[in-house]
Amino acid sequence: MGFNIQPYGIQSMLKEGHKHLSGLDEAVLKNIDACKQLSTITRTSLGPNGMNKMVINHLDKLFVTNDAATIVNELEVQHPAAKILVLAGKAQQEEIGDGANLTISFAGELLQGAEELIRMGLHPSEIISGYTKAINKTVQILDDLVEEGSETMDVRDKEQIVSRMKAAVASKQFGLENTICSLVADACIQVCPKNPANFNVDNIRVAKLLGGGLHNSTVVRGMVLKSDAVGTVKQAEKAKVAVFAGGVDTSATETKGTVLIHSAEQLENYSKTEEAKIEELIKAVADSGAKVIVSGGAVGEMALHFCERYKLMVLKISSKFELRRFCRTTGSVAVLKLSQPNPDDLGYVDSVSVQEIGGVRATSSYIDMQVTIVKNEEGGNSVATVVLRGSTDSILDDLERAVDDGVNTYKAMCRDSRIVPGAAATEIELAKRVKDFSFGETGLDQYAIAKFAESFEMIPRTLAENAGLNAMEIISSLYAEHASGNAKVGIDLEGGCKDVSTLSIWDLHVTKLFALKYAVDAACTVLRVDQIIMAKPAGGPRRGEQPAGADED
Repeated sequence: MGFNIQPYGIQSMLKEGHKHLSGLDEAVLKNIDACKQLSTITRTSLGPNGMNKMVINHLDKLFVTNDAATIVNELEVQHPAAKILVLAGKAQQEEIGDGANLTISFAGELLQGAEELIRMGLHPSEIISGYTKAINKTVQILDDLVEEGSETMDVRDKEQIVSRMKAAVASKQFGLENTICSLVADACIQVCPKNPANFNVDNIRVAKLLGGGLHNSTVVRGMVLKSDAVGTVKQAEKAKVAVFAGGVDTSATETKGTVLIHSAEQLENYSKTEEAKIEELIKAVADSGAKVIVSGGAVGEMALHFCERYKLMVLKISSKFELRRFCRTTGSVAVLKLSQPNPDDLGYVDSVSVQEIGGVRATSSYIDMQVTIVKNEEGGNSVATVVLRGSTDSILDDLERAVDDGVNTYKAMCRDSRIVPGAAATEIELAKRVKDFSFGETGLDQYAIAKFAESFEMIPRTLAENAGLNAMEIISSLYAEHASGNAKVGIDLEGGCKDVSTLSIWDLHVTKLFALKYAVDAACTVLRVDQIIMAKPAGGPRRGEQPAGADED
């Protein structure tokens, strides 16, 4: 006879197989530990001398990058508390496009400080209250540190753009920032609308072509399609464009019908009428003045034959997003099916040409890569393409991330162009002033404010360590300079400290502001958790496992 002991307490309330963790040791400190591990990963990639990480995701795709947003995206973080930090990094990446690393690393540093305070006996709610006071003070100090005269800027002045963009791009591609910033600035100025606040990041495209080096990269006013023209006509100048979203082919009728044919003559007439119909349609397009036809679907053999006869250039763009961008570039309207287009639906291009750029080795024969370049120099051009060249795919991917950061920084500066000193000068000044603020506070949250101020030291320390300098010496000499009133002194990567205005390293105020805000929000969210209750995971095969009965291949 077996005893059936009834579960009691929380066990009786929840389903079998659940997990329940509570209390400081089990929940809070474990959460903090997971977040610290994540920020340890990203921290070594901070700054211009940041190390690269080699991440291989669940699909066996290889990433070699020091871009924190890409790293945490591909890591597939499982721990729920560390996921909060990942979300904070993603929010920063989407809002500003740069500073994800600062967000995650700073949040990890804040949590490490919180752990020390908890072990000293402070309650998490006192730490949260201290951190909240400190971030409010930090926002005020940041406004004081803004460089005078930077509130207004001309968003079409290349020099001003490059000075603000340099720091963001240098953190991804140190040593190449001048070349990349120049390319990105040119592209951004070309597509900047009359009201810069409406700048759309999607209007700057990146085409990655293997071969050559970064010095071969260019900016094209218009689009670069990575495909060849369909027919033999490879070039058109100052041409009108007709875009057909449904493809250029004989359209199958909606209804099914049966045709009864009695003699060979009737069969011949039947196929002739089909030919005549297509010729009529293509001739109608040619008569409308269009020299270029763009198809969103298949291009039929017979249709292509008549396009060749009427000397029409045919392009095929299978991605509907690319097709939309093409319409934006040329100012055309996509017509659904092949028919005579209205004059209003036609777009215009300055030139469309197929060029051979770089070589791609394919099945033992050497083929040059065919690229169709669609240029539209005149008028309010809405799309620009940065053509990047590099020796390997992973280098090109990394260059693309640097360009994306540059473009996003441009968008941010269109909204708010204020700048603060870079190279950790701002952080040391914040650390000094927030520390002074903590002495004026009474109550237990002064310890949390002091820890918050100490956390800022992580940034100069990491920058110095990543550059191979002595971190303690650098931080103490920075504090000494700032104490004597030089608020713009930052780290010089060659060694020692220098005034950042001579090095011209500036960070956007808005990037810093959001990064610190998101970091504090994430840290406080993690500290507010005191119990973790996990239900039993749902059944079925896990992702990556073979479902039962499935073959190997």
